[in-house]
Amino acid sequence: MPTLNPFKKHDVFEFPGVLIPMQQAHHRASITSNGSEKAESSDSTGDYDIHGLTLKSLRAEVEADLSTAGLNSAYDRKSKVINKAIQDIGMGRYQWELFVLCGFGWLTDNLWLQGVALTLPQLALEFGVSSSEIRYTTLALFLGLCLGASFWGIASDIIGRRLAFNTTLFLAGVFGLAAGGGPDWVGTAALFACLGLGVGGNLPVDGALFLEFLPFASGNLLTLLSVWWPVGQLIASLIAWGFIPNFSCPATTPSGDTTPTCAATGGAQPCCSRENNWGWRYFVLTLGALTVLMFICRFFFFHLFESPKFLLSRGRQAEAVAVVHGIAHHNKSQTWLTEQILNDIGGDPEVVTDMKLSTIDIVKRSLGKFSTQRIGPLFSSKRLGITTVLIWFQWTTIGMAYPLFNAFLPQYLANSGGDQPTATAIVYRNYAITSIVGVPGSIMACYTVDIKHIGRKGTMAIATVITGVFIFLFTVSSDPNFQLAFTCLEAFFQNIMYGVLYAYTPEVFPAPNRGTGTGISSFLNRIAGLCAPLVAINAGSSNPKAPIYASGGLFIAAFISMLLLPIETRGKQSL
Repeated sequence: MPTLNPFKKHDVFEFPGVLIPMQQAHHRASITSNGSEKAESSDSTGDYDIHGLTLKSLRAEVEADLSTAGLNSAYDRKSKVINKAIQDIGMGRYQWELFVLCGFGWLTDNLWLQGVALTLPQLALEFGVSSSEIRYTTLALFLGLCLGASFWGIASDIIGRRLAFNTTLFLAGVFGLAAGGGPDWVGTAALFACLGLGVGGNLPVDGALFLEFLPFASGNLLTLLSVWWPVGQLIASLIAWGFIPNFSCPATTPSGDTTPTCAATGGAQPCCSRENNWGWRYFVLTLGALTVLMFICRFFFFHLFESPKFLLSRGRQAEAVAVVHGIAHHNKSQTWLTEQILNDIGGDPEVVTDMKLSTIDIVKRSLGKFSTQRIGPLFSSKRLGITTVLIWFQWTTIGMAYPLFNAFLPQYLANSGGDQPTATAIVYRNYAITSIVGVPGSIMACYTVDIKHIGRKGTMAIATVITGVFIFLFTVSSDPNFQLAFTCLEAFFQNIMYGVLYAYTPEVFPAPNRGTGTGISSFLNRIAGLCAPLVAINAGSSNPKAPIYASGGLFIAAFISMLLLPIETRGKQSL
């Protein structure tokens, strides 16, 4: 039972019947990192599924994979062997359960991003802050997200994936509950920043963990995790619609970026009392409770095996082998992996001294993706160099464009809603409808990317330009129904764009430098997101619609860069 000891260490004797001789194993030959050729060996038949694996053919495949990466330590050789073992076990129940639990991380990321956005109008009313300055709340959240992503990405390599995997959601849940009782604006913003420290670690930790347990042939499922992203927005919007309109002060704030009238005395009195404005607090407390519930599901009802690669890096080879046996047992499959096979290919741990990595070595490996030695190969050819620059440009522009519109959409809707008694209810109703319509976009992206003559580039470019155009059209009229139509269309095509971008980015980079290319893309995306509230505050003070125009312009700029991409990955094997 996972509830008894979530951090239990394992031994191969716990999983009888899963070990079979190599000669009886079905071996799924992988693609080597130097191209689309399969690893050559004396036993290779050219088929994807090879019956009768030998130590000689396995060694040849490992050496072929490592030759292009420039790595040849005992740790790297044994990591490759474990990759092959997981690949041969195949996709099963364990990976599908992990897909759901890692999806919780993606869901939580957007749940809180949208959650903070949905509280801004009522925070401004209660604490007597202008509609422009209240956007510093989002800045506080993004600061936490950036720090969390940087810290947990490295920490998971030091303390283990399992502890980081559970701690991120735990922190998000605890600080989320605390934020529901925020005493004032500064205190609430600080709690949102602390919440971001946990939430920010979800994407890098969950993505890395899922990938390490995923067979190579099922690698596209990592992209499918993005489906959980719009679900987070949907849940947040529905909960907000239920709480905020019914338990909040009326929206008496004038449209535009002016200080609320009740704060005209210098801000000494709030626009409405805490007792009459519990809607946003109920909402935040509910999101915090949901986050804690997801943590409980991860921690108590699913026994997560520690990453075999992490165990190898800490010199715990026997446990790494036991984990692979555990995965096979959970999937009702079998494996050929033994410690002896690891030693034959990577060296005996009593003789080899370079397998166990020190903490400094682990940090260097984590930061190594940003070194010039790892970045240089991304510019090894003109074609790849142009693609790299354009991809990074797209992640940066979209990283700012997305929050400029979506993180402040409830404010934009509220400013156009007027002072009718039903205005607040209409705002949150329309936001919920927008979220519902946006969900199918991620699913649609899975089908359109394989259409002939359109592919990844075409789907991504079309969705991006339509998103930008609809954002501009949103400003044409302040009629709630008119704005609802265009926010729905914008959300649908925006999710298509993000779904394809998440797929295209890892596909286009060669395997030895894929982590570097995607890691820098994610970093630029977060930094741009951190700058978005600053742009919204300064631009919005002169013209409330200026941040919307900036968002639409950035999407159009990203669209133009997509037209210039020289590489199409549809129907092609990743390098």
